Amino acid sequence: MADGTRQAGGVAVIGSGGIGGYLAGALERVGRDVTLCVRTPFDRLVVTDASGEREVRVRVVADPAAVGPAEWVLVTTKAQDTAGAEPWFRSLVGPGTRVVVIQNGVGQAERARPHLPAGVPVLPAIIYCSVERTAPGRITHHGSTKMTVPAGPDGTAFAELFSGTPFEITQEADFVTVAWRKLLSNAVVNPVTALTLRRIVVFNDPAIRDLARGLMDEVIRVANAEGARLTDEDATRILDGYLRMPGDGGSSMLYDRLAGRPLEHAHLTGAVVAAAEKHGIAVPLNRAILALAGAAS
Repeated sequence: MADGTRQAGGVAVIGSGGIGGYLAGALERVGRDVTLCVRTPFDRLVVTDASGEREVRVRVVADPAAVGPAEWVLVTTKAQDTAGAEPWFRSLVGPGTRVVVIQNGVGQAERARPHLPAGVPVLPAIIYCSVERTAPGRITHHGSTKMTVPAGPDGTAFAELFSGTPFEITQEADFVTVAWRKLLSNAVVNPVTALTLRRIVVFNDPAIRDLARGLMDEVIRVANAEGARLTDEDATRILDGYLRMPGDGGSSMLYDRLAGRPLEHAHLTGAVVAAAEKHGIAVPLNRAILALAGAAS
């Protein structure tokens, strides 16, 4: 339901994909004032999860001129679309606004800062939440509701914002390791599911698990060169986790490919390859995946 100019305060969520829609629904359910900022408007936001289907009563706005400053701005666009959020930033960011960049990859805050006024607090966030946008305004949650942010006052305030929602918010001092640990998973599950056009059940195939482990071995070497602290145990835990996931779950890159949308490979596998080049580390498997994902996008 489209709405006009909103008052200062509340939460603005930029991006109406699976993550944006689900976060908007979670916050609305505990009484937060939520505006969903979208590229193409739709009439209803409907979320389906384990408790069933429900309509989410949030404002849906497609014109940046129709909104005013918000207390919180959650950026849930794909990494490659961050610059496209700049018109929203001009309207939504005011004195006291906190911006949270909830995206895959690494360097979330660094991607957003060039498009924001100087001095605006920018909090990177890593999310574990399997959701699928099945149609405009229709979101299906497949599992997990966890986010991690850097430790500090902004992280504490963010956790308070999500109080009462299904989300577990963790604050971590070593956010570099947190971000690379998520990328350790994303650089495998996203391109493998997207390239095979299969959901998480594809990891039941021993050959795919071997490929996944090889990709992860390369990512771990690069991540540690970047200052993260990852081990082989991280890879084992992630691969074991794939086998425990519901077989109908997928990845954001798979959902994008099925819908004919551009893929996020440049900010996932591409980030691994770019960092490897900087440190002189050979990553032949990730280079091959990057080439294939680029051709499929």
